[in-house]
Amino acid sequence: MNESVKIENSVLVRHWQESDIPAALYLMRELAVFEQYLEGFAANESILLEQGFKLQPPNFFVLVAELDAKPEGVLVYYFLPYTASAKPMLFIKELFIADGARGQGLGQALMREASRIALERGCVGMKWTVASWNEPAKKFYAGLGAVANPVWIEHTLTGDVLEKLGNS
Repeated sequence: MNESVKIENSVLVRHWQESDIPAALYLMRELAVFEQYLEGFAANESILLEQGFKLQPPNFFVLVAELDAKPEGVLVYYFLPYTASAKPMLFIKELFIADGARGQGLGQALMREASRIALERGCVGMKWTVASWNEPAKKFYAGLGAVANPVWIEHTLTGDVLEKLGNS
């Protein structure tokens, strides 16, 4: 995978390094605040180090977008195997741009690099979820050509419900 991709003069997209953990954690936490799940946010520096660097392969990958040499955006992704297509799908778990850096092309640069990686890895496509109330994100993704899936509805089992079913 590429070390970095320069977009214009002031934006740089690259895979993260261990030294990026504090900045990435800050941006991930800001996303949790924005999406209102901070009370369930459990990531910390040691977890990111273990799961993002020490595990081989890592549980997830992170692209960092720098604006004027400062990390201002992250895109967290991993690969999902697909048995029907016999090809993986790149799943974007998180995409966040710091408030003051929005509108500078960082999100588009991150999505462009994720798309390049998906093609390089032979992925059948990319997918992600968007909060139903997040109109700016929906508009951003539509501007890239993405379409909302009208067929599949996400379901989750968590907490006590998960434990009850798993222990039954």
